[in-house]
Amino acid sequence: MFFALSKILGFVTLPSNALSLLGLGGALLAALGFRAGAPVMAVAILGLALGGLSPLGSLLLLPLEERFPRASESGPEPAGIVVLGGSFDTVVAGARRDVALTEAAERLTAVAELARRWPEARILFSGGSGTLLFDGATEADLALRVFESFGVARERIVLEGASRNTVENARLSREAAEPKAGERWLLVTSAYHMPRAIGCFRAADFPVEAWPVDYRTRGYEDAFRPFGSVSAGLRRVDIAVREWVGLVTYWLLGYVSAPLPRP
Repeated sequence: MFFALSKILGFVTLPSNALSLLGLGGALLAALGFRAGAPVMAVAILGLALGGLSPLGSLLLLPLEERFPRASESGPEPAGIVVLGGSFDTVVAGARRDVALTEAAERLTAVAELARRWPEARILFSGGSGTLLFDGATEADLALRVFESFGVARERIVLEGASRNTVENARLSREAAEPKAGERWLLVTSAYHMPRAIGCFRAADFPVEAWPVDYRTRGYEDAFRPFGSVSAGLRRVDIAVREWVGLVTYWLLGYVSAPLPRP
């Protein structure tokens, strides 16, 4: 129930979708002869322009991306590396019977380097299918193909293919990893997603160290950099708002202990 509701509300709360629906509503009001139609459409157009061309998306992402620095490379070798899903288009992959990557593919490519750096560490991939309407391949099956293409031995790979969201990622990863006291585990996911992921792993009693990848900003210098296209800016706003809404929702439901977990 929560999974389906989160997908439906997630669609509506994306700023690009919400503003588009607002504009359509204004057009309908205008067509029906209501004077409020034109102002409503104007608000929607202004919102799309500001969200798409201003640095708003970067401003919203920066507190998330800068929250957790990368773990130290010194110290004991990690017992394992947890890689969260979100790097595959499972619908296209299922239809084409091939690997189809998303813009978060760096979550996967980072594993090639980490697996060579720590050759004894297990590689645990956590991700099933997060789609609501269409069936496709599971991310875990696709990840196995990618990791083996990197030269990672099959016996090092642990697959968790049932999770559909970050809460399930954490809980099911702990069950699959069975971490022992004192073991060091790294968590690989997009930098903007790291606060929510760390919060969920803490709640699942699975201590992990952050290894953020897939940065969408250069740093605080992007706080004043406008976008060259409306679509690029809106895409970043959508990503940031979705993550902030997810964080607050998880906090209200008790899945994480704080609306913005600390390092």
